[in-house]
Amino acid sequence: MGEMPVKLRKAVFPVAGLGTRFLPATKASPKEMLPVVDKPLIQYSVEEAQEAGAALMVFVTGRNKRNIPDHFDKAFELEIELERRGKSRLLEMVRNIPPAGVRCAYTRQPEALGLGHAVLCAHPLVGDEPFAVLLADDLIANNGGPGCLKQMADIYDRHKGSVLAVQEVPREATASYGIVAVEPVDDRLGRITHIVEKPKPEDAPSNLAVVGRYILTPRIFALLETTPCGAGGEIQLTDAIARLLAEEPVYAYRFEGKRYDCGSKLGYLEATVDYALQHPEVAGAFKNYLAGLKL
Repeated sequence: MGEMPVKLRKAVFPVAGLGTRFLPATKASPKEMLPVVDKPLIQYSVEEAQEAGAALMVFVTGRNKRNIPDHFDKAFELEIELERRGKSRLLEMVRNIPPAGVRCAYTRQPEALGLGHAVLCAHPLVGDEPFAVLLADDLIANNGGPGCLKQMADIYDRHKGSVLAVQEVPREATASYGIVAVEPVDDRLGRITHIVEKPKPEDAPSNLAVVGRYILTPRIFALLETTPCGAGGEIQLTDAIARLLAEEPVYAYRFEGKRYDCGSKLGYLEATVDYALQHPEVAGAFKNYLAGLKL
């Protein structure tokens, strides 16, 4: 077996979920295409993956997800129309989706068998090398610094082990997350000793919750193939990671940045407000509007 590539080159986007929390908006359009100001969630994730060094974006899609390949495809008619109207800035923006040097590949998850199964569906396109997994629901603002996945790729380069992004959550929220126990490596990094999916607060080993960013070694694929169905009758990525811990080091990284849970209406609204306040076109006028609200 050859040496594993040192650098992260591939990113997986599990986008086959139904987005039931956003119905009716997600009846015919994927939740990953919901815009935060003027850019869909999935595009923020792709740009974050590219910044971290990924050049192949693998989308694990479902039946109602054609908008995603369309978004990352060339749009001849739109480009011709923008060119004809002399809208060069918009033309350049459209031509840079996806960014230069990025290739996109698509595979179907035929049935909703969980995140672990979605990752396994990407195996033929990823091959035997380390890869990232990004859940577009989790929008992570980097506040001017390197993006969350770039920070994680730097950790992977140093430690050559799988890395999961984590953040502290209130103890009463543990039942919504995978929760880890760690041995500290430095102030933001720990080696995971235990991981459990959605524990009750009284059973949780800590309040460090895994969020939607992972860098995984290819060993995870063989483990996923033999992982039995867990919670909700799904193949849980957490269960496979728990088995990976027994074989090789897996790290938990408390990233710098702010995470918005855009799978929830409240998190999505918070992201929209904060991103609008940073947006070069609308920030000033939007701030004035908010300041004038009688709340």
